[in-house]
Amino acid sequence: MFPYTAPETASARYCGRIFSTAELDQIRRLIAANPAASRAQLSRLVCADLGWCREDGRIKEMSCRVAMLRMQTDGLLQLPPPRNGNHNGKPWHRRTAQAEPDAPLRADGPRALGAIQLHRVSHRAESQLHNEYIDRYHYLGYQPLPGAQLRYFVRAGGRLVALLSFAAAAWKTQPRDR
Repeated sequence: MFPYTAPETASARYCGRIFSTAELDQIRRLIAANPAASRAQLSRLVCADLGWCREDGRIKEMSCRVAMLRMQTDGLLQLPPPRNGNHNGKPWHRRTAQAEPDAPLRADGPRALGAIQLHRVSHRAESQLHNEYIDRYHYLGYQPLPGAQLRYFVRAGGRLVALLSFAAAAWKTQPRDR
């Protein structure tokens, strides 16, 4: 990594958190002390060092990564180059037999479908399948959801009937909400 001199700055707000000058310096020191670390590893180190956690105690790793990218854009720090692309904005071309079209669902009213179950998408394989369904069957195709998200498979009588996706609201929606 090349030498980096950060500009003078006061505290700054990123991803809902105000970072003091001392915290920004602390982040720069962590980056300098861990030259072989990936951006993901650095975000975990920063969260642990600053105690940046969610209500349930888990670290806010993705918020930290976004904050550090914005800090870099604003000239406050220099991150190592990305090792792997995240493929955001690139078409989703994955096709599996699991997401092939099923026979049309026919029922005389919603009660005939059977019990409705929600299954939260919780691991990578489910996430990829969810993305594939969206790409195949949503008229806009697949686009990555911004920020924190919850996604669900909805089944009726054991058959997949819907997908639900909820993404985090923007940080500054107060004017819109008013």
